[in-house]
Amino acid sequence: MKNHELMMAGNHDISFMEARQNSELFTTHDYNFALEPLHETNLQIGVSRDQNEVWNHNQEHALTLQNSRTHSEEQDLEGKDEVDSQENQNESYDHTFDLSFPDNDDSETSENDKLALIVSQDLNDNLQLAVGHCMNRDPIPGLNISLSQQLELAPPIIQCRSLQTAPEHNLVVGMEFSDVLACRRALRDAAIALRFEMQTVKSDKTRFTAKCNSEGCPWRIHCAKLPGVPTFTIRTIHGSHTCGGISHLGHHQASVQWVAEAVTERLKVNPHCKPKEILEEIHQVHGITLSYKQAWRGKERIMAAVRGSYEEDYRLLPRYCDQIKRTNPGSVAVVHGSPVDGSFQQLFISFQASIGGFLNACRPLIGLDRTVLKSKYVGTLLLATGFDGDGAVFPLAFALISEENDSSWQWFLSELRQLLEVNSENMPKLTILSSRDQSIVDGVDTNFPTAFHGLCVHGLTESFRSQFNNSILVNLFWEAAKCLTDYEFEGKIEEIEQISPEAALWIRNSQHSRWATYCFEGTRFGHLTANVSESLNSWIQDASGLPIIQMMESIRRQLMTLFNERRETSMQWSTMLVPSAERHVLEAIEESHLYQVHKANEAQFEVMTSEAKWIVDIRCRSCQCRGWELYGLPCSHAVAALFFCRQNVYRFTESYFTVANYRRTYAETIHPVPDKTEWKTTEPDKESGKDGEEIVIRPPSVLRQPPRPRKRRSQGEDRGRQKRVVRCSRCNQAGHFRTTCTAPI
Repeated sequence: MKNHELMMAGNHDISFMEARQNSELFTTHDYNFALEPLHETNLQIGVSRDQNEVWNHNQEHALTLQNSRTHSEEQDLEGKDEVDSQENQNESYDHTFDLSFPDNDDSETSENDKLALIVSQDLNDNLQLAVGHCMNRDPIPGLNISLSQQLELAPPIIQCRSLQTAPEHNLVVGMEFSDVLACRRALRDAAIALRFEMQTVKSDKTRFTAKCNSEGCPWRIHCAKLPGVPTFTIRTIHGSHTCGGISHLGHHQASVQWVAEAVTERLKVNPHCKPKEILEEIHQVHGITLSYKQAWRGKERIMAAVRGSYEEDYRLLPRYCDQIKRTNPGSVAVVHGSPVDGSFQQLFISFQASIGGFLNACRPLIGLDRTVLKSKYVGTLLLATGFDGDGAVFPLAFALISEENDSSWQWFLSELRQLLEVNSENMPKLTILSSRDQSIVDGVDTNFPTAFHGLCVHGLTESFRSQFNNSILVNLFWEAAKCLTDYEFEGKIEEIEQISPEAALWIRNSQHSRWATYCFEGTRFGHLTANVSESLNSWIQDASGLPIIQMMESIRRQLMTLFNERRETSMQWSTMLVPSAERHVLEAIEESHLYQVHKANEAQFEVMTSEAKWIVDIRCRSCQCRGWELYGLPCSHAVAALFFCRQNVYRFTESYFTVANYRRTYAETIHPVPDKTEWKTTEPDKESGKDGEEIVIRPPSVLRQPPRPRKRRSQGEDRGRQKRVVRCSRCNQAGHFRTTCTAPI
């Protein structure tokens, strides 16, 4: 049989090329539908089967066309159809119609005579449209025309999405809505579901009129308010849609508010859902393509409603501090506002569980750090942390300040000193680690004059790298910081001097007594850096953009979970020391088997190794290598001396490293804080001002500043790795590429 072409006509023409047996047509959408020969059906959009009009003049039109068409006209038409088919091949069939068929089809066509179009759905691949027809198809009764003519005379068939109209989108006269907003939302949702756009004709407090936005379409709807109540009802619906729906992928009614309402439930379950994922979901469910900005604004709108107001959280800060002190007795929670306008200035929080754990069981070592928040208002989070027996960060206190300056660090360190003095009879001899920021240095000297203040080696490394961009020098700098004796330190400085005398001079002028391990007076227990914010980065990132109370609550929940997890984990340990200390001692025992020990008296021993000899004093718990003093655990030389005099090695370790002490660190619990909706049921303790009234905290006057530029972090495992040397392929010299080569040819 000669190949024929199928032309489908609606409000705009859609042509198929070479419709033959088992032919395939690839389209760009994934919707399933089946088409059967329709002889007495006129399809309309958005109406039910009972509302479809009968196509009464199909056969009369066919007979007239048969008598008037000649053989030459048929050839011309075929040539024209080829051009039309080629032009319409890339056309986007992006219309959503309600295809309805009458229940009583009077056609005598058998099941084998039906024409089926099937679109198979695949989200990732191209879609295939198969048009099949039977070879032995009988002609339509009463028509003596060819199959090509019969296919042309088929009723209008519109390729579209098979988006089933939900019951709530059926608009009928008499339908009522709670108010005018509900009426507008219902009409908007119906327009999006039925793929037509509306234009508002009239809208006020008592009436709402809209029409189809397509030119020439008679559809129009009028709603009015019922007397005495806010209820709106549909009064009239004029005409039916003849426009064929919209032909583009967007939609005029798909506003930012509609996007927010469409993804509300998903964002409640997953607040970290990205705008790109929202776009994909809307396109898959509703068949609408939106811009990234619309999805982002819709998410921001619904998240603002879910997480609450930033300004409201600032107002509730005094009550939040009161709730922390009620639920966690002994905790410190204070907030301060500006005496001029009451705008937020400072918030300090430290839980009793953290205070008790640090003073009773942690190492006397505190790290200070800060991080800039990504909130609506400008703010900086100050952190003070200890270190537990296993070397992990132990959060001690948090402070949120509106502006970082000298006075803010003085205030934070003053609050930290007061809580330590109040909760301990004797202030421990502390070692404090921080960056060399002058505000922090002055604050430590003022509030902790007897503490040993060490500088963070990481910050020094970044400064060193900025002046001497050489990975070999940076690695030698780290090795020099770790040296335990002055002899080893001077050896590293000489290596640096051979490469760059300027770098060696920079190190000698950098107050190495505050960062070099061999000459630092305090006890750092091997901690060279104070990058606390990087250790708690996951906590801060999740909470940084939230309102202030929700942010602090997120940190409190993380801290509460941390205490519980570490408490339960320690219950499974069966050793005397924590895992890291246990590994250190076992390695020292293994190395000590190769040493020779000579006893001088009850306390002093001379330990001979293959490289040198070392003097050990077990009474002073010291070794000439200084490892025992600096780390608090016996070195391999001390272990050899202890074994020689048949002493228990574990008795000569610091108490900070025992499992019993570790369990005391996390013995107390951080309790939950009630939801803010329940705070109104209690009478808070008023933080009174001069007139005895409760303080009202207002948001800071300055919004968020641009974030600090991202800094390059040098990881410990990369310090020994050599930097790749590039070489020019033109002059064969190292240090540049061919594109930047300046050597003469």
